[in-house]
Order: sequence, then C-alpha cells, then structure tokens
Amino acid sequence: MLKTIFVGFAVLSILTPLAHAGSDNPKQTAETSGQQVLSVKSVTPIFSQLLSFSFPHGFKTIAANTRGSQYIQEAVLNGEYENNWTQMLTITGAKGLAAKPNLSPRIFAESIADGFKRACPKSFSASTLSAEKISGHDGFVAVASCGTSPSTAGQTSETALIAVIKGENDYYTVQWAERTMPSSTPMAIDRTKWMERFKRLGPIKLCPKIPGETAPYPSCVGAK
Repeated sequence: MLKTIFVGFAVLSILTPLAHAGSDNPKQTAETSGQQVLSVKSVTPIFSQLLSFSFPHGFKTIAANTRGSQYIQEAVLNGEYENNWTQMLTITGAKGLAAKPNLSPRIFAESIADGFKRACPKSFSASTLSAEKISGHDGFVAVASCGTSPSTAGQTSETALIAVIKGENDYYTVQWAERTMPSSTPMAIDRTKWMERFKRLGPIKLCPKIPGETAPYPSCVGAK
C-alpha cells in the first residue's frame, strides 16, 4: 500500500519495499445483480499463476508494479488518492516463497500483524477470521488494527483485512484496509463486518497460466 503501515512495517521480514511504477494491470469482467454492478472479476497474472478475486464496485486502481521478486497493486475509492484515502485494496505477490519450509500462510499473516503492533503498540488489536483453505490452497485470514496510525500522524485509525494464499511457487495476499476516527486504545475488531468484506472479495482463486492464453483469461474467469 502507498504510504501505509503495510509498506513501512508489514513485510519487512519477507520483502523489500517497492517503488510504485509500471503498468502490470489486471483484467476485469463485470458481475451484476439486475442493472447494478456489484463487482468486477479481476484476473491478474502474478509470477507463476493467475490471481482472481472480486474487485468491489467503487474502487479504482492507482498503482501496479513488478520489481524483481515482488508484485503490488493498489486501489482506492473513486474520488480518493494515494495520500488521502479512507479505503484501500491491495494485492501482492512474493515470488518463490512457497519453497520456504518454515513459512506458512499463518506466519506470513502474523508478520503483517506484527508490523501493525510495532507501529502502534498501545492501540494494536488483531483477530483471526479463518485458517481454512482458500479455493483449495493453504490460506489464512486475519484482521489487524492500529487505533492511531503513524501513516496519518495519528489523525486516523487503520484496520486491515489480510488474506494470505500459498500458491504452487509463490505467496499472494489480498488486503482491504480502512481508515476511521483514531483511538488511543485498542479498537474492537468487528468480526462480522470483516468476514462480510472477505466474502465480498471472493471467490479468491489461483489459476494456472495457460500457454498462449491472453486477457481476459477465460480459463480462470470461468473456473469454479
């Protein structure tokens, strides 16, 4: 994420910070209910696999970049900007990490949560939402929160849903962050709210790359 806890703290033990440039853009297919667009199915080639999830209506992609073994893509609500946002979606890829025997989706997610804790030890809170598989892949879903976010000099809180998926060769995350009024004490995690947001992002899937297949990647769009 741009200038958020994630870049400053979340993946320091696993990844190095990214420069935000480039044009590795997702391909999206609209999903509707009646005439209302609820989400678009986003399929993004990231290293060895395709990552697919439901991109909620009202967001716009502001950055996408591959640098070495790292990929990051960020989106904010329409009308918001990289340095001034209330909600942000982030997807990441970390090349080759699936081969590390001592790494698991839980440990990966906990490293992100530890970044929050270091950023705001007095107002930190976290909760596990799920340790079940995500579309057949090892996964872990958690929420981490800072009552006072150093990213905004304490003017807001910052809470994030973090879904981690272990792919065949790489690790992937889908994250949904929100900034609200600050709190000097740990904020209660609304598990119902964040589980609903996790469901809105689903189904989160990893698909194989098909030789010669190009966007919109029909093999992944139509996969169950």
